[in-house]
Amino acid sequence: MIRVEDWAEIRRMHRVEGLSARALARQLGIARNTVLRALASDRPPRYRRAPKGSAVDAVEPAVRELLKQTPTMPVTVIAERIGWERGLTILRERVRELRPAYLPVDPVSRTVYEPGELAHCDLWFPPVDIPLGYGQSGRPPVLVIVSGYSRVITARMLPSRQTSDLIDAHWRLLSKYVPIDHARCRPPVCGSVSVAGRNEASGPGVRAARRAL
Repeated sequence: MIRVEDWAEIRRMHRVEGLSARALARQLGIARNTVLRALASDRPPRYRRAPKGSAVDAVEPAVRELLKQTPTMPVTVIAERIGWERGLTILRERVRELRPAYLPVDPVSRTVYEPGELAHCDLWFPPVDIPLGYGQSGRPPVLVIVSGYSRVITARMLPSRQTSDLIDAHWRLLSKYVPIDHARCRPPVCGSVSVAGRNEASGPGVRAARRAL
């Protein structure tokens, strides 16, 4: 670890004199990686004492084995099984850290998606008639897409439930999203949409059009 004086001098020479990391390393006689770390850090180096080991470290393998067999085992029972003769506070803290890794998956836990991983789309129908112009009114379908990550909702009203209108609306809505790493993106998950009396969401026409999209 470099001294605070060296850290300050490296940053001064870089900013004031415009010296590169290579030139600073050569002039000061220190490693280039040390110079790069000093330039990347906005705080001076500080000595940190290495953390001391805990008395629980020696019995952690036995604790893990008990949690593997019975994830909900109380701390008092664990202490008895491993022959723990110290205070329960530090053992309880370690068990609290280890226990989640052995508990079964919560069936009602919230699913989390990465950016661009998934979007859900389906049709929504207005509960009341909407003026359509020229004295006409109706309840045309609305394609709704919800991002699994940001929960952003986009929607577009369709003139009909024909395949061409569905694919056109998909394209127009998805085009509004900011492009990200396409390697991580997956096709949107769409609900079953009935078109002309048949399940068009899984029909060959829609599947081919979605693949092309």
